[in-house]
Amino acid sequence: MPHFFDAVILGIIQGLGEFLPISSSGHLLLAHHFLNYDVANSLTFDVALHVGTLLALLAYFWRDIIVLIRDFIRSFRVRPLTPELKLPWLIIIAAIPAAIIGGLFDKYFEAARNPWIVVSTFVVFGFLFLWIERVRANASRMIGDMKWTTALGIGIAQVIALVPGVSRSGITIVGGMFAGLKREQAARFTFLLSIPVVAGAALLKLMDLKKSGIPSDEKSAMLVGIVTAAIVGYVAIRFLLRFLANHKLNVFAYYRFAVAAIVAVALLIK
Repeated sequence: MPHFFDAVILGIIQGLGEFLPISSSGHLLLAHHFLNYDVANSLTFDVALHVGTLLALLAYFWRDIIVLIRDFIRSFRVRPLTPELKLPWLIIIAAIPAAIIGGLFDKYFEAARNPWIVVSTFVVFGFLFLWIERVRANASRMIGDMKWTTALGIGIAQVIALVPGVSRSGITIVGGMFAGLKREQAARFTFLLSIPVVAGAALLKLMDLKKSGIPSDEKSAMLVGIVTAAIVGYVAIRFLLRFLANHKLNVFAYYRFAVAAIVAVALLIK
């Protein structure tokens, strides 16, 4: 039976890793590998993590969501589209690649669930963070300046995050900065883009869970995981948006290097 303590720990990992550019999937895989947290691979807890993450997004961006829905409806009868009316469509366009490729090739990405893959992606994308800060640290564009092709490019970049250790928030922030968005604007678009992506993933997981049912001994742990991931995720969103307004991604790159080094040593001596 999953322990409540395990649910709390993994909920914290999900809440932090989903929104900070450090990869929740990578950390959850490592927790399962080294700590034998079997609950990390259970469908019940997978649903809990996705639902908790979605609740964090809804709680933080509920005002933005209302505006986006309103502007989406208005966009059908207003021409030319203003930057505000264009934003819902940019989010939809950017969400399409991950929805299609993730749905079709999810099993293939599952094959990448290996600790050494996580070590590699931690290092490679850590260097990518350092590189983007060197070439785009002074980017100044706002979300409203984005083109349709830019949104599609960010969406395609997001597909790479299906590989454990990449980080969905990290790769989309990098993609946004590469396109010229200010760092905090890239982060904001990343989180708005996460809403339909996470909601779709949560819905699919819930449908799978409906077929198998929730084991009676996992219901309480599932609730604990949802609440923990939601609370920690909300704090992580709030922190990152404020942090990136005045700080670079470098600290997250150094964190990834440190974790990769520790994990590599642990794997070699295990």
